[in-house]
Amino acid sequence: MLEKMIFGRFIPGQSFIHKLDPRSKLIFVLLFVFAVFLANNVQTYATLLGFTLLVIFASRIRLYFLLNGLKPILILIIFTFIMHLFFTREGALLVDWKMIKIYEEGLRQGIFISLRFFILVLITSILTLTTSPISITDGMEDLLNPLKRFKLPVHELALMMSISLRFIPTLMDETDKILKAQLARGSDISSGTMKERIRAVIPLLVPLFVSAFKRAEDLAVAMEVRGYRGGEGRTRYRQLKWDARDTTAMVVLVLLIGSLYFWRG
Repeated sequence: MLEKMIFGRFIPGQSFIHKLDPRSKLIFVLLFVFAVFLANNVQTYATLLGFTLLVIFASRIRLYFLLNGLKPILILIIFTFIMHLFFTREGALLVDWKMIKIYEEGLRQGIFISLRFFILVLITSILTLTTSPISITDGMEDLLNPLKRFKLPVHELALMMSISLRFIPTLMDETDKILKAQLARGSDISSGTMKERIRAVIPLLVPLFVSAFKRAEDLAVAMEVRGYRGGEGRTRYRQLKWDARDTTAMVVLVLLIGSLYFWRG
């Protein structure tokens, strides 16, 4: 499952979403997060879901590939749904069987909150899948550029966030390799008591942390050898360009936000 994780990966392409300026995509995601919290009924959530599917279609990324790569997140979403289903005790009683009681508001909140979480994960995944880490760094730095007046290290902050995204799939691959190596040596973390499972995970975490620190050290040395001294005086090979596509995306998003606000219950 770990080798299929797609969060942080970049898939090159020539779709409408791929060709958008990274600044417009970052602004789009931030505003979309706000738009998601405007939804509070069936009509607004259906609109959000339909819009998300439209974005996926425009990115030319297969929905099956996307869902398959988000399986670990889907488990968390299902857990969120179950927690709301059984622990929210408001509204009409729908199911009363032994110790299991399901209320109307619990079912409603479980579906809506899980769907909200699911939509946010899909949109943020589309951002990383269609935007290279370098472009994300350039976009973040450009958007945060006004903060330089307050002596904030904007370039360094953008670089750290970009490296973090870039290393997510690398660490997932490393975790999968270590897990398979431990299983080949007879380790079993899927059975036994909770204490035994925690003890079995320790041989997995130690080499993972060692590998992560080794990669971080190698990256730091490589950057230092190549003369990296922060963002001062640095120029860009690829220049960012805002065009009609980016303006169109912003207009469509504003229309979506307006529709959600109008249809709110």
